[in-house]
Amino acid sequence: MPMRAPAPSNAPSTGWREQIAPNEQALYAGYAEQFAQIQSARSQRWGQGRTLHRKQLAAAHGSLEVLDGLPEWARHGLFANTGDHEVWVRLSNGGLDRAADRKPDIRGLALRVFGVDGPSALGNGPARSQDFTLINQEAFAFDGSAEFVAFVAAAAQGNGALLKHLVRRYGLLGAPRQLGKMLKVAAKTFSGFATEPLFSAVPMANGPYAARVRLLPSASNGQAAAGAKADWAADFAGRLRRQPLHWDLQLQFFASEQRTPIENASVNWDTPYVTVARLMLPQQDTASAEGQALAQQLEAAAIDPWQALAAHRPLGDVQRARKAVYFASQQGRGAA
Repeated sequence: MPMRAPAPSNAPSTGWREQIAPNEQALYAGYAEQFAQIQSARSQRWGQGRTLHRKQLAAAHGSLEVLDGLPEWARHGLFANTGDHEVWVRLSNGGLDRAADRKPDIRGLALRVFGVDGPSALGNGPARSQDFTLINQEAFAFDGSAEFVAFVAAAAQGNGALLKHLVRRYGLLGAPRQLGKMLKVAAKTFSGFATEPLFSAVPMANGPYAARVRLLPSASNGQAAAGAKADWAADFAGRLRRQPLHWDLQLQFFASEQRTPIENASVNWDTPYVTVARLMLPQQDTASAEGQALAQQLEAAAIDPWQALAAHRPLGDVQRARKAVYFASQQGRGAA
């Protein structure tokens, strides 16, 4: 019997709007070129790979069950019909390098959902999958793509270049504050992929509505383990060898431009989350031949929030910039 969603609250607003600047395409093309140069330089050191989230930690397979009894305003795209979908999961550290897990970093979980039905957000025919890219930060660390790209470009040149960039952009008084903010984000406590909530941080469409995404771990996944940060892959793989792991997939809906802005990615939305699906990874051995084959497939795959149903088109400046930057990165490593 299909699981039912919790009782819904009132319908959210459809009054969201994107604000697209006339020169965006030229700006995004420039961002893509910058990231391609960074990726090429890092690949000479580490081998072929992504610009960001280069270090893949683990890969797993499972299923996503869309729940029964969802409110009308949640039943769009992937969530329109109750049922199970095959999924692949890729875990990663967010940085430019293959750094030790103990180093402060963003942690990422990319989710590819198969068996979707509908036109693609890219407008290139039927969608092949619905991809989600999630991190351990509820809101983006920067207002928009320009600030983020400038930060990454400076960081790629080393600490000296990064400090100069911060002073130029934020001034002598603002630079220490901004650096402290960035360090706080990167050093945020993280207990592990099986025990920590993960977030899209930026919105997507859900039919005529706009929403952000959260993965909320089940208590049955267990408590955080001491020393897990020395090897996130070992912590995750060890749990998965012993038991299945579960998460609630939830949507958080747009209410107003003041509370839930589409274009300013640094504002944390304050609306409630609604559970729409359950992610289940069955007990498996990620070190087995089958597990390693899946890891190789995911390492080579182009997991992209724009690889999505049109009903879940990515929204906002950061998401629109991703469209250009991700494609350039995929081309750079032969994944596009």
